[in-house]
Amino acid sequence: MFTGIIQNIGTITGVEKKGKFARIVIGHSGKFADMNIGDSIAVDGACLTVVEFSQSMIKTDVSEETLRLTTLGTMKTGEKVNLEKSLTPSTPMGGHFVTGHIDGVGNIARKAIEGAFAIIDFNIPNELQSQIVKKGSVAVDGISLTAAEVFESGFRVAIIPHTLKITTLSVKKVGDKVNIETDIIAKYVQRFLSVQRKSDVNEVFLKEHGFIKG
Repeated sequence: MFTGIIQNIGTITGVEKKGKFARIVIGHSGKFADMNIGDSIAVDGACLTVVEFSQSMIKTDVSEETLRLTTLGTMKTGEKVNLEKSLTPSTPMGGHFVTGHIDGVGNIARKAIEGAFAIIDFNIPNELQSQIVKKGSVAVDGISLTAAEVFESGFRVAIIPHTLKITTLSVKKVGDKVNIETDIIAKYVQRFLSVQRKSDVNEVFLKEHGFIKG
């Protein structure tokens, strides 16, 4: 489990293909020297397991499914990635609950710089659209963001200067692909409602289950 608050930007220094799997080597500035083998780390939002580490390097193995369903499958040496260690009981909860399980890959449709801020529009897969709500949380490349507007094919976020400075959004450009993880609460609500017959979902049902106040 993660918070979506990025702790460091890493650099891909090696990608070794192992059949359908891969081992990725990530250089960092030293903030992760206290890790242990077997620890979880979010790399651009994807939860991976540390198999080797040093004062300035982390190695992780990436499964076939993760390579296929995330941007890690096309990562090349020299590319920048967002890094976050897994949540602990003493970690400040500054973002939102992020599982590290990517739901789909989107892309940047528009990026406008307004002073020290940025406005970015993302296109996302259709099946994720119902899990995005205005003012709701969403993780983009592991970054906890708030949807300022929701469109038919995606959403818009306003990026503050601090977030631009400490994440890869500062170097991302229109057309670049990003990992998307929708809010886990939205998934549970959608699942809960999907198993109910349409005739059962009415005002009385919603009041009984706490969705609206009566």
